[in-house]
Amino acid sequence: MSLVFVGHGLLAFVVAALAAERLGWSRQTAVRIGVVAALFGTLPDVDIVYALTGLVGIEPTTTTLVDSFWTTGNQVHRGVTHSVVVGVVTAVGVALAARPARSAQSVGNAVIWGLAGVVFVISGPLAAVVAAAFAAGAAALSVAAARADLPPTAVGAAALVGLCTHPFGDLFTGAPPDVLYPFDVTVFADRVLLASDPTLHLLAAFGVELAIVWAALAVYFRLTDRRIRDHVDYRAVPGVGYAGAAVAIPTPTVDVAYQFVFSVLAVGALGLAPPPRDRIRSWRGATTALAAVTLAAVAYAGAYLLL
Repeated sequence: MSLVFVGHGLLAFVVAALAAERLGWSRQTAVRIGVVAALFGTLPDVDIVYALTGLVGIEPTTTTLVDSFWTTGNQVHRGVTHSVVVGVVTAVGVALAARPARSAQSVGNAVIWGLAGVVFVISGPLAAVVAAAFAAGAAALSVAAARADLPPTAVGAAALVGLCTHPFGDLFTGAPPDVLYPFDVTVFADRVLLASDPTLHLLAAFGVELAIVWAALAVYFRLTDRRIRDHVDYRAVPGVGYAGAAVAIPTPTVDVAYQFVFSVLAVGALGLAPPPRDRIRSWRGATTALAAVTLAAVAYAGAYLLL
């Protein structure tokens, strides 16, 4: 599901920004901490980059680009980078690397990059390459966060929130993450089902993602003294027309979701009634697009239940 990558980061933003505000940070600082958490919340999915190798030498007559991409990516996806154990250790390294003292930075980077060496010993070269990409991202984010004038403890806490909330957002789609890697402990044997009907499960999971996006928007707007209702207009209403997709596209499931996800997101990205050009890049345009997608998903679900 394409929206899930956004949802990971926005869930971390909500948790971190609200926590920072509750702990007494200024609203501006709370937003910055939330953004750092969001960036770390997307970092574990760096492992999917390996899936690009599945597009090399593909035979179009025997498989599809989408199938090849995910089949290859699933060899390493939701493994090393999705471990809470790895996330905690990385967050400690990030907190140290974000300190101004060179000695602390050296120790922090040693912790971050040392994980790749440990992974090589435990799981071999392929997992180590993924871990190295993960480490590079963590090191780069720690530097960027430090330059944003955030305290090292706040950077480490934001990293912890982002890295450790990410795996649990994957419980509704695909294979469950290896939460306690490198320990041989199975925490989740299978995905968490929200409905016995596979299509309703997909729609419910998509609804969870949309709820997270709305929550992040609400938190950001509150911290910046805006109101959501001031940024949504009537152009979202035609999204209900997406109900017709219930008979126009194959019935989707989590395993075959791309036609539904891409088309329902297109309702917001392109719009059945696009906003004026000067609004496309504004909060009004983005919020209206999200409202259109939400109405489209609800309309589709209603049509599916009636058919």
